[in-house]
This record gives sequence, structure tokens and C-alpha cells, in this order.
Amino acid sequence: MTRTKTVAVLTGGGDVPGLNPCIKQVVNRAVDEGWRVLGVRRGWAGLLNYNHDDPASWGKWVEALDKPRVRSIDRQGGTFLHTSRVKPSHIPPQTLPDFLNQTDFPRHENGQIDATAKVLHTLTQLEVDVILPIGGDDTLGYGARLHNEGFPIISIPKTMDNDVFGTDYCLGFSTAVTRSVEYITHLRTAVSSHERIGVVELFGRNSGETSLISAYCAQVDRAIISEVPFAVQRLADLLMQDKAASPNNYCIMTISEGARMVDEAAPAWSEGDAESSRKLGGIGNATAQALKRLTGQNVIYQHLAYLMRSGAPDALDHIVAANYGAMAVDLATRGLTGRMVALREGRYTHVAADYITRGVKRVDVAEFYDTEAYRPRVAHVQGKPMFLY
Repeated sequence: MTRTKTVAVLTGGGDVPGLNPCIKQVVNRAVDEGWRVLGVRRGWAGLLNYNHDDPASWGKWVEALDKPRVRSIDRQGGTFLHTSRVKPSHIPPQTLPDFLNQTDFPRHENGQIDATAKVLHTLTQLEVDVILPIGGDDTLGYGARLHNEGFPIISIPKTMDNDVFGTDYCLGFSTAVTRSVEYITHLRTAVSSHERIGVVELFGRNSGETSLISAYCAQVDRAIISEVPFAVQRLADLLMQDKAASPNNYCIMTISEGARMVDEAAPAWSEGDAESSRKLGGIGNATAQALKRLTGQNVIYQHLAYLMRSGAPDALDHIVAANYGAMAVDLATRGLTGRMVALREGRYTHVAADYITRGVKRVDVAEFYDTEAYRPRVAHVQGKPMFLY
């Protein structure tokens, strides 16, 4: 008797709108194809912490998914499977599950443990044929590691920064821009009423695309992006010109969380929790304080942060999520693994799973940004990608 094939799906890294619609489509399409579907809870941590000998592990770390289970999940943002930033190839010894023996795994020079063997063993125990990780560079980078170890994977790119190399679009980006433009527009009420300078900090660790596109859509006065160090005195002078030219005597700007001033060697960082990478430390607030000092003007500083990635997905994130999920299952049923679904030049396609390790995706500064005026520069769009990257 032929064994029913099994596909597993997980979400890793930061949550974004679009994850639930993607999971729902994966489940619906896979069930229609006669596959069994497993949902791995809390990203790669689920496969690391699953204990085959402990009945309580089932449901806590892994669960069976069917159409009734996912029927309504697409009506909300985030991921109902939950997420984490755990990367099993780099585990601090103190966070390794108690039922595992640290001496059974190799260590890196910094003392972190590579528990990939445990993940592969879990996948074998669960009789998983293909795993579909949904995530950004870290999540999909580890997926590529599993592919190199010989395990079948099909990756789905997700990040509100839209910076996964190999695809023009990542789940969550459109909604993040939509939310940003909405809140920037709302914030104009207070900034203009009090005749102040408004500083809006947006997520964007290494790529300034959210700041660039949000600024372009919201028509703010200035935009600072991660790729271009800025001179705060020049920024102050430009904003004062903008304020003077405004009928309501105010101005407003965006800034990426990964931005830095020209005299800084690197962005400011603070230590994250045990499972996460380091966190950026508030360049928006530092810029607001510097502008207040240099201009003598009152400044309203607003860090949109998680509001950018909260709530239900917009129409674009909904449709791309569903199509990415359907395409990933289609590839699995055809036996085409070691791939990442993608959008390239406006068309759905797929690339090698390790493509994300071959380069970086950043704003095309020369084409789309004025490094002197600190604002988007879009002379023409014919022949350009839908999102200016």
C-alpha cells in the first residue's frame, strides 16, 4: 500500500500580513492533491523541540492541518502557527531542549550548537516528504541548509522589508507600505496643527525600500534610507526650507530603522533576547533630538514599528500569498524541490532555494534616490519594476 505523502509548513522570523492566507492555500491545495499536511509551530523551533517520545509534543510543536482547521485564518494578520527566530544551526547551549544531549551535536567556535541533525531526525520521524518554510533570509537560509543536506524543501519569501534576494516581491511588503502611508497621513493632523517637524521611523534594517516607497506614496518632504548615510545638519536645513514653504508651516519625513548619520561607523544596536538577533536602537529618536537641537523647533517623533506589520493583509498581499502557497504545493506534487517561489518582472516563477545566499537586495540608489536632497527621485517609470528597488 502506498504511503500518503506529507508536506509540512512553518513560518519563521517576524510576522507579516499574508502568512495565514498562504498557509490556508497550502493546506487547501495539498489536501486536494491527496497529501497529508502538518503545521510546524513556532518556526524552526518546532522541529528542534518536538520530542517523539513525549505525547505532549504533538499539538504544542506540531499539528495536523485540514480544511476546517484553516477555514477562517485568512481573515486575520500574523500567523496562527506562531513564529520564532530560532535557527537550529546556531543554538545557544542554554536554550537547547532539556531532552537533548549537548555532546551529541557539533559546536561552532563561539560555543553555539548546530542541532541540524535533530531537525532532520524529527522530519524523518514525522514522515515529512517536503517542507515549506515561509520566511526571510534567516528562515529561508536555514531551509537552503536543509536542502544542501539532502532534504526536499520549497521556500516561500516573506519580509515586510521586501529584501529577499531572488524575488521582486516578498509577502507583507505591500501591507507595510499601505499601513505606513495611512499613519503618516493621520500624523499630519498633529504635526501641522502644532507647526512642527514630524519624524516617522519605519522598519527597514538593511534595505530602505519601506521608507522610500512610503515616502513616495505619502509625498513626505524628506526620506532617509538605510543605504545612504545622512548629514543631520543638511537634513535640518532642508526640513527648515520645507517648513517655511508649507502653507501650514510644518514638514514631515521618514527614516529607516537601519539608517545612520555620516559620522557613525554603524547603526546603533541593542542586545535582543536569547533567540533573536541584535535589535536596532532608535535612529529615528536620535535624529528627532538632533533636529530639535539644530533647528530650535519642536519635533514630533513617531516610531510606527509593529503597526506596520499588524492587521489583515491588503489585497496585493492576499493574492500573492495565495498564489505563492498554491505554487509551492504544485512544485511539491511535481517533485520539483530545492526551489523558492518568486515574482520576477511581474510573473510568478521559481528559483533555486539557495539563490538568497548569492547576493543582497537593496534600493537602487543611483536610479531612485537623491542623495543630496534626501528624497525619492523617480524621473520616469517606463520599463521599471512595480516596486522601485
